Amino acid sequence: MAKKRRKLNKEFEKKIYSSKKNVELVLAKIYDINDEDIQKEYMSAFNKVVYLYDDLKQDYENLGFNDNSEDFLQNYNKAFNNFKSEFEI
Repeated sequence: MAKKRRKLNKEFEKKIYSSKKNVELVLAKIYDINDEDIQKEYMSAFNKVVYLYDDLKQDYENLGFNDNSEDFLQNYNKAFNNFKSEFEI
């Protein structure tokens, strides 16, 4: 049986790419923190954002653009904005 093709969406791919860059930038800033306790605190708080980004990316890679795609992106954006509002980075 033939495998169903993923539905692609260029605009959504741009949002995923932008999200990836945001995650990489924040991780780089966290790794630059000299105080190990503060770095662990930031990393612990940011892990949820990384997890949601991974879910977003994995869903798109496996299924393509689907009914849940915008929900994954919205959950990631909400977590990222919450992190930015709670932690000064």
